[in-house]
Amino acid sequence: MKPADEAIVLVGGLGTRLRAVVPDLPKPLAPVAGRPFLAWVMDQLADNGIRHVVLATGYMSDVVEAAIGASWRGMQVEYSVEQHALGTGGAVRQACQRLRGNAVHVLNGDTYLDYSAAGIADAVSESGANIGVALARVDDVARYGAVECDSGRITRFREKGGSGPGYVNAGCYFLGSKAIAALPQLEAYSFETEVLVPMTAAGSVCGYADTRGFIDIGVPDDYLRAQTIFGG
Repeated sequence: MKPADEAIVLVGGLGTRLRAVVPDLPKPLAPVAGRPFLAWVMDQLADNGIRHVVLATGYMSDVVEAAIGASWRGMQVEYSVEQHALGTGGAVRQACQRLRGNAVHVLNGDTYLDYSAAGIADAVSESGANIGVALARVDDVARYGAVECDSGRITRFREKGGSGPGYVNAGCYFLGSKAIAALPQLEAYSFETEVLVPMTAAGSVCGYADTRGFIDIGVPDDYLRAQTIFGG
């Protein structure tokens, strides 16, 4: 079977928490070690064998397109532009209309994670799940909410408020054909609430924990930390 070589990157958010540090750019274009953060994400996709990327844009979409263009390191780049806020689920559903195949990797443009695209796709196939969620091990789950697993299947996404070390949802997914076909035909909705939660309850979501280097630049402290990580 041909490996899935397409990805959707969600880059349409307003980035309000980072506005004090980066006031005039969409969050994924915030400069990190001399480059837009999204450039590091795109490089990781190219290194993973991705050949077609759909950037789901919204806020300052023209600026994102000017920065990335129509190709990136051999990958063809297309744009799925939100005319109004669609939420993560609506953005994914709209972007899926530009896919050529029947499976896709989905990532957030303001987070970085080092992991194997083929590895998470294989985990979904081997487990019989419909969706794979990349998990990141963190020292304190309080900001994200912990993920609970049993024999590789995710059983629960805990609400924020807990504490201590554990695994969290890193915001990187692999959607098989059944998951894409089952996306709610709503205009605007949350992928996490309307897709992940019910599919988890149905036992159709697996976790993939062979990951490293997780960073989320959505808050100023981690944005500053990213400068050191990528600058080194």
